[in-house]
Amino acid sequence: MWRAGPEGLPGDLGVGQQADPCPSRPLAQQYGPAFAVHLGRQKTVVLTGYEAVREALLGTGQELAGRPPILIFQLIQGGGGPQASSSPPGRAEGPPAGSPHAPSTAWAWGGRPWPTRSCRSRGASRRSCTATEFYYRDPVFVSLLGLIDKVMVLLGTPSLQLFNIYPWLRALLQLHRPVLRKVEAVRAILRTLMEARRPPAPGRGPVRSYLDALIQQGQGKDPEGLFAEANVVACALDMVMAGTETTSATLQWAALLMGKHPSVQGRVQEELDRVLGPGRPPRLEDQRSLPYTNAVLREVQHFITLLPHMPRCTASDTQLGGYLLPKGTPVVPLLSSVLLDKTQWETPRQLSPGHFLDADGRFVKRAAFLPFSAGCRVCVGESLARSALFLLFAGLLQRYRLLPPPGLSAATLDTTPALAFTTRPPAQALCAVPRLQGR
Repeated sequence: MWRAGPEGLPGDLGVGQQADPCPSRPLAQQYGPAFAVHLGRQKTVVLTGYEAVREALLGTGQELAGRPPILIFQLIQGGGGPQASSSPPGRAEGPPAGSPHAPSTAWAWGGRPWPTRSCRSRGASRRSCTATEFYYRDPVFVSLLGLIDKVMVLLGTPSLQLFNIYPWLRALLQLHRPVLRKVEAVRAILRTLMEARRPPAPGRGPVRSYLDALIQQGQGKDPEGLFAEANVVACALDMVMAGTETTSATLQWAALLMGKHPSVQGRVQEELDRVLGPGRPPRLEDQRSLPYTNAVLREVQHFITLLPHMPRCTASDTQLGGYLLPKGTPVVPLLSSVLLDKTQWETPRQLSPGHFLDADGRFVKRAAFLPFSAGCRVCVGESLARSALFLLFAGLLQRYRLLPPPGLSAATLDTTPALAFTTRPPAQALCAVPRLQGR
């Protein structure tokens, strides 16, 4: 149990108080696992470390299920969609599991240096959401990916963070306009796809995708308006934007880290050859038979801390860690602090698949592995993401060896994160060399 003094949350610096003269000292070390900061005029509680975050996410139920009103997301979604909605997510908003194919862009480069940014997942933006078959050179698909990429870069800029903290900048500087223009273009594509999927008679068409299910639910009885067209578009927007970005960024990191750690890559490929045999692509049911492959994929997610946090707020007055937080208090559980907690991980800042293996090489789960968050506001796309990442990662390494470009060594590959809404890898090139399986 984490506690602090009775006077109030530590680090709650008011007028006349002075901050620590050593700003480089981590705030958690100075103030403990729970402290308050002021973001503009808004007092926000920050939680760090596994114990504090676990208690908040798993021990509070619906009390910490709200989302604070983040201005840019309110403008994008208008309060709709499962991610930005300030109310707890409904069951209907969760996406179904899917079965995306392995990446197919690498072969086109013929072993020449291949930009890892082109390693993208079609799963979230294709079958699982719309049941529309997009190919990598399809102009609609290329346009959609380009728009999503630009939106994610803009959302990660310091100017947008200032915009969220100081709303009056909206009228003064118009910092939000470029993002909203790109999002509206994505929304227009989704509306066109919706019209193509709409059945001629209510409830009469086949349900082959997430979008089909939402549309047909909206054609039936919907007294609460959960399936109104605006909310259906908002849900699809969340699915396409968040699902495409997070899955693609994780795959890009995985490819880069395999190029940087050839011994790890080699062990994955040895296991894939031994278990799958020549020519058979991986299937979801293979996961139990591929413990090292699973461990490496989990370790990539652990190592990169893709989404450091997603803020929540108290839905009612909430007792948390010995403090009473009023209704509407923003709370930031730092997931990155859990994934780097030295009390939970032997070598948190090193790529170590052994974090997820026991002494006999069997795959083991870790309670502190929370890249999808936890509790009632856990990522609604977790099941889909896990399935897609396994099939894509295993399929890629089964078919290709990922090597540094000519003239570079594995050690020189840059892993400094790039600025975006997620923790993206830097722009990098690898050589995807077709493998002679079994060698």
